[in-house]
Amino acid sequence: MSLDRTQIVSYETTMHDTITQAEYKAFQHAYDFFNVELFAGTLPNVLVTLQRHAKAYGYFSPERFVGRADKEAAHELAMNPDHFGRTDELILSTLVHEMAHVWQKAHGKMPRRGYHDKQWAAKMKEIGLYPSDSGAPGGKETGQNMSHYIIEGGAFALAFAKLQATGFKLRWRSLTATDDPTRKKKKASKTKYTCPSCGANAWAKPLTALICGECYEDDEGEICVMEAEEPEETEQAA
Repeated sequence: MSLDRTQIVSYETTMHDTITQAEYKAFQHAYDFFNVELFAGTLPNVLVTLQRHAKAYGYFSPERFVGRADKEAAHELAMNPDHFGRTDELILSTLVHEMAHVWQKAHGKMPRRGYHDKQWAAKMKEIGLYPSDSGAPGGKETGQNMSHYIIEGGAFALAFAKLQATGFKLRWRSLTATDDPTRKKKKASKTKYTCPSCGANAWAKPLTALICGECYEDDEGEICVMEAEEPEETEQAA
């Protein structure tokens, strides 16, 4: 559904909004705003979620949800609140990065799961985000694990400035051990494994060999060996 620019006026939440309403409303407003400003209102509705996901600021998962009554499918666009300590501009650049995947699903040709191809990279540049596996100039523009940096004076930078001028603000981020010194740490009891293709997670004993069931099921799809994370300490409330 295309939105008239005059419909987007202000993004200040009201005093009657709950925390959940305010946070999710802010991301929905941002999605609608950038859909109009950067994608001509051509992107479909998605379900925006907050998901902690190792080594990722966000991710896009096509047709991850289905209606319980009408069976209508919906894409998931997830944002990782563990990285909300960044500026609003950087957080929303992640949102738009994932929106580029939504655009490719709706109007382009999707590559294999998790891969960032030349079509996606070209769209990113068009909307003012330069693809880079390092998140800085000089990085690879395509690949499995990709980041980006904001093009100064580009379409995204200008659109964000316009949104910020309306009073838009993100208000919440995850609490970390740095914020709360009373939080103690304990060693993780299991190793976390992540699929390098789709980002699915699993937990198992160290040195377990796992393949991703999301990418390979019923003898179909791509066999992806899940990668183990380095052992970490997890936070525990005192």
